[in-house]
Amino acid sequence: MLNRRSFARLAGAAALAMSVAMPAFAEPVVIKFSHVVAPDTPKGKGAEKFKELAEQYTNGAVKVEVYPNSQLYKDKEEMEALQLGAVQMLAPSLAKFGPLGVQQFELFDLPFLMSGYDDLRKITDGDIGKDLFALLEDKGIKGLAYWDNAFKIMSANSPLHTPDDFLGLKMRIQSSKILEAQMQALGAVPQVMAFSEVYQALQTGVVDGTENPPSNMYTQKMHEVQKHATMSNHGYLGYAVIVNKTFWDGLDPAVREQLDKAMAEATVYANSIAKDENDTALAAMKAAGKTEFHELTAEERAEWATALQPVQDQMSGRIGADLLTQVNAALGN
Repeated sequence: MLNRRSFARLAGAAALAMSVAMPAFAEPVVIKFSHVVAPDTPKGKGAEKFKELAEQYTNGAVKVEVYPNSQLYKDKEEMEALQLGAVQMLAPSLAKFGPLGVQQFELFDLPFLMSGYDDLRKITDGDIGKDLFALLEDKGIKGLAYWDNAFKIMSANSPLHTPDDFLGLKMRIQSSKILEAQMQALGAVPQVMAFSEVYQALQTGVVDGTENPPSNMYTQKMHEVQKHATMSNHGYLGYAVIVNKTFWDGLDPAVREQLDKAMAEATVYANSIAKDENDTALAAMKAAGKTEFHELTAEERAEWATALQPVQDQMSGRIGADLLTQVNAALGN
């Protein structure tokens, strides 16, 4: 029978065997993780989950500092900050890679390309997703994971039931040639604007409307300054978690292995809560009663799809005809 001292010795040895040996550093490795949305969004919660797991799995050898709500950088600034090493990690929306010269990521902006999350996973979890990340390496960036937000809805201060309702409206978009073409196809005037500036622009009438997943619309209080919204689910908004490649490659392999593990688990978590977060946000906005939400009829949806179909043909050269063929084959289109 084990005495108390022997038992304690064996228990300590077991705990040591279960832990991961981390290199000894004078100071922890700091990862500044910057993003532009609120902490209580799917992306914000995913970033906090990664922080928790990364610090746990590296036994404190890594410290993750999360900066939400554009505290450090706005949309246009954050990518350059990453490349310069001012921050180590970002989770930009997929539309942000077009201005960087990797416009293939803009395929995710194509309206009515995907019918739902099953279609999405065929792209992000397959060879196409890996090939897209490989295109970032020459830019000094390494792609780590795809995180969901949701499919988008349209909002404005007037009803948006048919394409004709967009005529002349100033609609805020991210910097994306495809989103620009989308709004033009609907007869709207696209306005590129940083996410952090949208609420005030809507409030003051600088823009008439925008597109967002419900969680972004709710956490930024856009429903307080938008009288109408349409459940169009016309396009997808997701994120790529990326890291400065030089920084990442320079990490001790044992540390990087644990960070990969933390990212994999944070990705499962972030994507698992995304739909629920958006459903909750939508319910809260409906309960607030400041925005009238419209469900497209089958006839209205067909009108939208017809109006927006030319965008795919128009942008084929920008995204790459071969890539679009590959995507449509993966989706069974």
